[in-house]
Amino acid sequence: MENNNKNTVKAVNKNVRSSPRKINNLLKSIRGKKADIAIRNLSFARQRIAHDIKKTLQSAVANAENNNQFDIDNLYIKEAYVGKSIVLKRFRARAKGRASAIKKPYTNLTIILSENFKQKRELHGSKS
Repeated sequence: MENNNKNTVKAVNKNVRSSPRKINNLLKSIRGKKADIAIRNLSFARQRIAHDIKKTLQSAVANAENNNQFDIDNLYIKEAYVGKSIVLKRFRARAKGRASAIKKPYTNLTIILSENFKQKRELHGSKS
């Protein structure tokens, strides 16, 4: 998937060992924020998976700085989404000779950054 927009850059982390639901909860909290603020928030998040999301975000920032010569102070998170990957299926022995399934899901994580150009916006209301 190639982005047509010239001022975007992305980083993909494949086969992250966590379910998409758990990752999406953290991604909701950083979508639309500036990259440095999102990195700070992920540093103090209590979830184990926040470390992997932070590494992916830092990789996207490094891609923007080194490959595209973007100003890292103007980067914000344009898109952040997850998708399902493989599911390891395991079994646990239960009573009376039965077994119950254990599903260990993996996830693909994509973060797209964009450069925010300072544009003067008109406030709502009268233009006097």
